[in-house]
Amino acid sequence: MLQPKNKILLTDSRFLSQPSETLFIAIKGDRHDGHLFIEQLIKEGVDEFIVQKEWLTEHSDLSEKATFWPVDNTVHALQSMVKKHRESFDLPVVGITGSNGKTIVKEWLSSILQGSFSLVKSPRSYNSQIGVPLSAWQINENHTLGIFEAGISQPAEMQKLQDILKPDFGIFTNIGSAHNEGFRSKKQKITEKLRLFRHSKVLVYCQDYVELDEEIRIFLSAVNPKIELIAWSKNQKGTTQIEVIKKKDFTLLSIYWNGEEYSLRIPFIDDASIENVIHCFFMAFTLLKENHSEIESLSIIQSGIDGLKPVAMRLELKEGIRNCYLIDDSYNNDFGGLAMALNFMNQHHINRQKTVILSDVLQSGLNERELYQRINDLLIGAGVQKVIGIGPDISKNASFIRNIDCYLSVNDFIANYPFKSFNNELILIKGARNFSFEKIVSKLVNKAHGTVFEINLDAITHNLNYYKSKVKPETKIMAMVKASAYGSGSTEIASLLQYHRVDYLAVAYTDEAVELRQNGIESPILILNTQPESFSKVLEYDLEPELYSLKNVKEFSAFIDAAHEGDSKVKVHLKLDTGMNRLGFKSEDILELIQLLKANSKLEVASIFSHLAGADNKAHDTFSKEQINTFKELSDLIIEKLGYQPLRHILNSAGIIRYPNAAFDMVRLGIGLYGIEANNQSQNDLQTVGTLKTTISQIKTVKKGETIGYGRVGKANHDVKVATIAIGYADGFDRRLSNGKGQVWVNGTLCPTIGNVCMDMTMIDVTKASAVEDDSVEIFGTNQSIFSLSETLETIPYEILTKIGHRVKRVFFKE
Repeated sequence: MLQPKNKILLTDSRFLSQPSETLFIAIKGDRHDGHLFIEQLIKEGVDEFIVQKEWLTEHSDLSEKATFWPVDNTVHALQSMVKKHRESFDLPVVGITGSNGKTIVKEWLSSILQGSFSLVKSPRSYNSQIGVPLSAWQINENHTLGIFEAGISQPAEMQKLQDILKPDFGIFTNIGSAHNEGFRSKKQKITEKLRLFRHSKVLVYCQDYVELDEEIRIFLSAVNPKIELIAWSKNQKGTTQIEVIKKKDFTLLSIYWNGEEYSLRIPFIDDASIENVIHCFFMAFTLLKENHSEIESLSIIQSGIDGLKPVAMRLELKEGIRNCYLIDDSYNNDFGGLAMALNFMNQHHINRQKTVILSDVLQSGLNERELYQRINDLLIGAGVQKVIGIGPDISKNASFIRNIDCYLSVNDFIANYPFKSFNNELILIKGARNFSFEKIVSKLVNKAHGTVFEINLDAITHNLNYYKSKVKPETKIMAMVKASAYGSGSTEIASLLQYHRVDYLAVAYTDEAVELRQNGIESPILILNTQPESFSKVLEYDLEPELYSLKNVKEFSAFIDAAHEGDSKVKVHLKLDTGMNRLGFKSEDILELIQLLKANSKLEVASIFSHLAGADNKAHDTFSKEQINTFKELSDLIIEKLGYQPLRHILNSAGIIRYPNAAFDMVRLGIGLYGIEANNQSQNDLQTVGTLKTTISQIKTVKKGETIGYGRVGKANHDVKVATIAIGYADGFDRRLSNGKGQVWVNGTLCPTIGNVCMDMTMIDVTKASAVEDDSVEIFGTNQSIFSLSETLETIPYEILTKIGHRVKRVFFKE
C-alpha cells in the first residue's frame, strides 16, 4: 500500500513549485513519458516518486537519491491512493458529467453555494482519469461539500471515477457527439456515463434529451431504484416544466416543480447558459433545503445567479501578417470545439473577412457526409467567407462545404497556397494536434519583432469580476480603454469587455473611439477630451463626448444645432471639477451650464461625473471625501434643474476599493482592470494581465577591461558573458535602466543591464544565468513585477504600460 510522506501531487514537471513537499507521479502516455523528467526533478529537490516497476529496474542507481514507489500502473496507483483518501472523509459530493457544460455548471453551482458550504471542487476542467483524482486529493476535514466533474472517452473509465468520488448527488448536463468514437453507440456512452450515479441519491437532468431520459429510466433506475430523478423539461414533458421568456439582456424562468411555481431572472439569453443555470437551480435548491427554509434557499439561489460570470475559453488571438488577426486553436479539433471557436470568432467584432483553416474533424461519431454538411452549416451560420481544408477526409468531402479550397497536408498547403493573398482577415486556425497546424500559425503570425507583450484575457475577466464584486450588482461599469487600453491593445480588450457586457467604454480622444467603431465595437463610448475639429466624427460614429467648460458646451451645442437632424438626442457627459483642477466645471459655472443645456433640446445628459485626485493615498482621505460631497451637491443641483436623472460616477479603480459607498450609479475601472491595484491593498486579489518578453539575439564573452555599448560606459571588470536582447528604448525599455540600474529575468536569474540601453537593443550580463541564444527574457510579468520596475524608474506602472512601443507584438490568450 502506498504511504507517501509528500502531499503535493504533481504529474507535469513544468509546474513544480514546492520540491520538498512534492510527490511526482510519472505517467507514461501515448505522446509523453513522465519518467524522462525524474532525474531533473531530483536535481531540483523532489525526493519522492511513483513510478512504473520496469523503469525502476532499469534505473536502480537512482534509488539512493530519492524514495520510489514502484507500481504496475502509475495512473491506477494514483486513483487507488486518492480513493483511500476520499474514503477518510464523510462529506456530500456532487458529481457532474455530460458531453458539454460540465465545467460551467460546476463553477456556477460553486458560485451559488460558496456562501453556504465550505466547498472543494475540480480545478478548471480536471475531469479525466488523472484530473479527477488530482481534484479529489484536495478534500480535507474542513470541507462540507464537494463538487467534481467527471468525463470519459471509452468504456470502463467511469467506474474508476465513481469509486473515487462516490457522489451522493448528480447532474447529467446533456448528451452530444463528443467521444462518440470511443463507444459502440450513443446508448452505450450514456450507460457508461450513468455509472457515476449508481449509488447516488438524486440526479438532475433535462428530460428533453430523449435517449438520455430512456437510459436513465431503463438502466439507472434498475441498478439504483431508490434514486430521486429531477427530470425537467422546456418542452412540456413530465411534471417538472420550465417556461423560458427571453428579454434583450436577460431571461425570465418560471419553474413548475412538485406543485409549486418558482421564478428566476438569469443574466444570460443563450440556450446553453439557460440550460446550465436550470441544472444549478435544482441542485442548489436540493442541497440548501436541508438547512434553510424555502424562502431562504430561493433568495440564496437568486442572489448567486445574479452574480454569475462567464467562464473563459481556451483560445489565443494574435496579430498576423498583412493586417490579419489569427485565432489560434491549432491543437484540437472536434465538432463541438469548432462551434465554440466560431462563437469566439464572432465575439471579436473585428470588421475583417472571416476565414477558417480547418483540418479533418475527429471523434464526431457521424458519417463523413453528415459531418461535413453540418460543418458547412456551422460555417455559414458564423458568416465565414473563406474556408481552407487540410487533410484527406475534408478534401474528399469538399463538395459539402461552400467556398472551400483543400490541401492534403500542411506541407502541401504551405508549399502551394499564395500567402500574400491573405489581407485584412480574421483567421481561425483550427486543427487536430497530429496535423501540426503550428506550422501554419508560424507562417501567418506577425514576426516583425522578437519582443512580444502577452495579454492574459482570462486575467482581464478575473479582474473585471473582482471589481464588480466590490459594488452592488446594479452598479454600472465604465471600462477605460484609452491609450490603447493602457498599452494592451484597445480593439481586443474592448471586444472582450463588450462580450462581458460592460456598460460603457471610455477613451481619451475621438480618433481612439473611431478606431473602435471601425473594428466593430458597438458599446457606448465616452470621449474624455473632444475638440471642435472632431465633432463631426462624434455624430458619424455615435460617440458620446465629455463636456467640461462653458466654451466647450457652447461650441458643441452650436454644432449640434447646425448638423444634427431628426428627433433623436445626442448624449453628452458633464465633467465637474471637484478638486482635481484639470478639466471640468467649477461650482460657479453650474447655473449657466444648466441654462445652456435646457436651451438645446437636442442634448441629453447621459452622465455627470468627477475625478478623485488622491484616492490611492490614505493621506488624502479627508480631501477625497470632500470631493465626493461636493460632487453630490453639484450633481444634485443639476439633476433637480434638468428634471431627469442622468447616471453619476466619481470612483476610479482606487476609489472602488477605498470608497465603495460612493459608487453612485456607475464606477470607472481603469488601471485595476489591467492588474494594477493603485492602493496596494488588494494586489493579491488581482491577476497579472501583461507580460513583456523578448529574446536573446546573441551571446558573447567580453574580456576584462573591454567596454560595452555607446559611450563606453559599460566596463567589464572581469570576463563577462554578455547577451544582446531584442528590446530598446523605442520599444519601451527606458534608457534610465542602463548600466546595471535595470534587471531582466532569464531562466530564473535576474540579470543586470550592462552599458547603455540602445534604441532597438540592450546588453545584459548573463554570466550567472543558464542562457543560450533565442532564450526568452522577461522584462516584467509573472516572475518580475512591474512594480519593481516602476520603483527603479521612480515612476508608476501606468507610464511603463503605455510606453510599450507599437512595433511590439501583442499576443492575447485565454487559458
